[in-house]
Formats: sequence, C-alpha cells, structure tokens
Amino acid sequence: MMGRVLMARGAPAVALLAAVWPAVHGPVLVGQADVAAPTCVAAPGSLTPSDWTTPSLATPADAPRGALRVVRDVPLPGPANRFDYQSIDPTARRLYISHMDAGQLVVFDLDASKVLATVSGVDRATGVWAVPEQHAVYVSAAGRHEVAVVDDQTLKIGARVGGVRFPDGIAYAPAEQKVFVSDEAGAADVVIDARTNLKRSTIPLGGEAGNTRYDSVSHCILVAVQTRQQLVAIDPATEAIVQRYDLPGSDRPHGFTLDEAGRLAFVSSEGNAVLQVVDLRTMQVIATHRVGDDPDVLAWDSGWRRLYVASESGLVSEFAADGRELHVLGTVRLPHAHTVGVDPRTHWVYLPLQDLGGKPVLRILEPNAHAGR
Repeated sequence: MMGRVLMARGAPAVALLAAVWPAVHGPVLVGQADVAAPTCVAAPGSLTPSDWTTPSLATPADAPRGALRVVRDVPLPGPANRFDYQSIDPTARRLYISHMDAGQLVVFDLDASKVLATVSGVDRATGVWAVPEQHAVYVSAAGRHEVAVVDDQTLKIGARVGGVRFPDGIAYAPAEQKVFVSDEAGAADVVIDARTNLKRSTIPLGGEAGNTRYDSVSHCILVAVQTRQQLVAIDPATEAIVQRYDLPGSDRPHGFTLDEAGRLAFVSSEGNAVLQVVDLRTMQVIATHRVGDDPDVLAWDSGWRRLYVASESGLVSEFAADGRELHVLGTVRLPHAHTVGVDPRTHWVYLPLQDLGGKPVLRILEPNAHAGR
C-alpha cells in the first residue's frame, strides 16, 4: 500500500516438485507457459490440489445489481489525516481501521455503527489484521519499525515485535499460528510466532513487498513483490519460498485479495492503474481491467461476489464476479477514498475519509437494491 508513498517520501508431480525443489535448489521462477499452482504443506482439514477445480460460481440471484448508495456518515476521532488498511472481525462484529498519520488504531462496532475505542502508540499505522483465535489484532507501526499486538479484550498493546524496516500488509496462517508481515522497505516478509509474539525469521523477497495474504486452499502465504512484477508463494511451515509467478502487464503490483472459493486472485498495479484477474489453478492472468490511478486497497465480498478497488486518486471501482468474469457495476469518487472494507454479513462497504469538511468521517454505503433492475 505504501509503495507509492515511500517513493514520494523517500498435476500432483508438478506440485510435489514445486514444494521440494526450492529447499534444495532455490526458488523457482514460473512464467506463463508453466501452469503449476502453488501448494504448501497441507494443514489438517485443508483442501488438496484435487479440490481446486471449483466449478464456475455465479453471482447470487438476490445480490443487488446497482451502484452504491450512502447509508450514513459516522464522525471519526483524531485529526483529519491519512487512514490505511482495515480488518474486520466478523464474530466480534468489529472493524479495525489504521489511522496512519494519527498513529492510532480505530475500533468500530459494526452493529452499533459507533467508535468503541482508539489505541495509540502505533506510529504511522499501516497494515492491520485481526486474529480472533489469538485474541489479538496485529498492527504495522511503521513509524516504530515494529508490529504492535493489541489485546482484543482490553484494547491495549500487549506486545511489540521490532526489527521490521517498514511493516505493511499482514496475514495469518492458522495451522502454524504464524503472522506474516510485508516489510516493504526491507524487501522481505517477516514471520512472527503468534503464541509467543516473538520474531521467527525474515524471508528475503528480492524486491519491495506489497500486500501479504493467506490462501486457505493452497495453504500458502502469497506476497505481491511490486518491483519484480510477481506473486510469490511461501510455505508457512518451512518459511521458505515455494515459487515465484510473473504478472505480465503489471507495473508495481501491490494490493490484492483472493476469491478462495472461485480460485481467483485480484491484483492491482500502482504504476499503470490496472486490475488483473489471476487464475489460482494455473497462475495465469486471465483478464485485465482499468481502475483508478494508484490503486491501493481491495475488498472482496464472498457472499455477493463483489469486488471493491479503492485508489489513491479517490476512485472506488465496484465489480460483480460471475464465474471467472468481472463486470463493472459502477464507481464512486470521493477525496482520499483509497482504503475500503466490506462487512460479510450486511454487505455494507466502509470508506474512511480523512477530510470531509475538515474532519475525518467513516462513510458507510450499501449496494442499491433498486438501481439497474
């Protein structure tokens, strides 16, 4: 997410080979001619490669087809400056928002539509990821070169993990109980033991790290390496790179999200304002769409199969997925609308806006059930 800002400011046999080869010979570079999907050590109860041939998934019949409409604006605490990543805890019904330039984490009650608390001491907060099973919320405090661990019951910082040059995106591998953090400036992914909140390792990526996500189907950690135009797959058990996948046509791929059921990745490129659809079964780019300049944060609504792409230019693009195809539903343009979240229960969309009338506001929208009918 902060790549642009940093610059401004300063087939089982194939799958088995993919898992074993790097340990002996080093990472594999995979081009478009090689269609081996990543596979990592299988977790208990996880899907196997034979399950990856998911049939095409259609947009649910009850999903609205129209553009977004405003539900309400909720005032947010703190100064009118930049927000960054968001994370939703669907069980506790909370939205966690990094108020980056305020050095705070905003805790928002989704059902009551009100701010519950703010947590300070997370200077230049970028990435955030809630891990309910650990009763923890991990926050990338880039100004401190560390990851802060917030207790989700006391809403206080219980631990700090240092030694990260510019922490950004965060992912969690549940079987291993490990947290993976993009170190954008350090060109690496940093691994934290969630049981002890101690740093385990640093995995060199050979380029600036964009976002990091966990794929529960392949059981891999995926990282966008923006200066190499690649997605990189990491085995969370061995903490080693399994494979590298080129993204032809991309320019600084940074933000991405996953449609795990449909086996798709949606990857946005800061340099040329494109959204690429990657088939996770073949690791090939199967479609490209234009989005707003400097695309930043993406949010995926798996229930209604909706994708939202927010850009630094203030343009939010809304897509509907029908099988493996994306269809543009509409756009919303708002100042500083570069970070977006979506509630899987209500399907409401959340846009923290740093300055509306001199104050920060959380704009809540919902798909319009009547438009486009």
